[in-house]
Amino acid sequence: MALKVAIQMDPIEGINIDADSTFRLAEEAQARGHELFYYTPDKLIYREGRILARGWPLTVRRVKGDHFTLGAEAEVDLSDFDVVWLRQDPPFDMGYITTTHLLERIHPATLVVNDPFWVRNSPEKLLVLNFPDLTPPTLIARDLATIKAFKARHGDVILKPLYGNGGAGVFRLDPNDRNLSSLHELFTGINREPLIVQKYVPAVVKGDKRIILVDGEPVGAINRVPAEGETRSNMHVGGRPEKIGLTAREREICARIGPVLREKGQIFVGIDVIGDWLTEINVTSPTGIQELERFDGINVAAMIWDVIEAKRRG
Repeated sequence: MALKVAIQMDPIEGINIDADSTFRLAEEAQARGHELFYYTPDKLIYREGRILARGWPLTVRRVKGDHFTLGAEAEVDLSDFDVVWLRQDPPFDMGYITTTHLLERIHPATLVVNDPFWVRNSPEKLLVLNFPDLTPPTLIARDLATIKAFKARHGDVILKPLYGNGGAGVFRLDPNDRNLSSLHELFTGINREPLIVQKYVPAVVKGDKRIILVDGEPVGAINRVPAEGETRSNMHVGGRPEKIGLTAREREICARIGPVLREKGQIFVGIDVIGDWLTEINVTSPTGIQELERFDGINVAAMIWDVIEAKRRG
């Protein structure tokens, strides 16, 4: 089954082909005979009832510094495609939200992965609120007095932007910290969004586990260990990926959230678990499949395409 596949992603020239999940998905699609078309989010267009994009036919190869070839630039109607991948990275801002509104107009006749309606309504740090018993004590608020009271109750907390990504703007505020008011002033001066505060989970020093789910089923995990002196475990800020399995508690978490993800059309999801606690459900542009393939030999990209092809046969 040869599919026409459009990939909406950040500029392809700057990606790390040994880590980028979108590249691995494109590579697997090409190996299966699917036809690839690539465009960046700024090239998405609504015109007189049609959803269009300006981009290029794409060929990929695993050669550093020479990992792609583009065909002639063209304007295409995305409703002519079988699959559109929504794969640009956050921030989850109004530009991102607008993208989901536009792509929603062609879904599900064209299968948009992940389902843009539920991507819009399930951002990383908000979908977890459906499972308060699985998460550390959590506060979402903008009011400084409310945040101070939460910190006083729990002592050691993590403060971060509600719609941030990649570990940017993540602060640990321990019981001796004196920076909360200054950080609040900084964040509220940048935007009008609330902040998210969570009780600090000491187990993070042993790693922040990324568990990959495909159509609601856990397929494997990698552990991301923070660098010395770092609170954040994100790999692009020095976190070290390690091979690891799933615990009984993590399988319990996946069993709880998996059916919800499947129902909402979230085919490729990465959840973050620290100790026994679920901290994020990443649906916008999850990563980790190349690391999992290297550690455990699990071809997650193939599993994802198996699900997509089954839905297209449908």
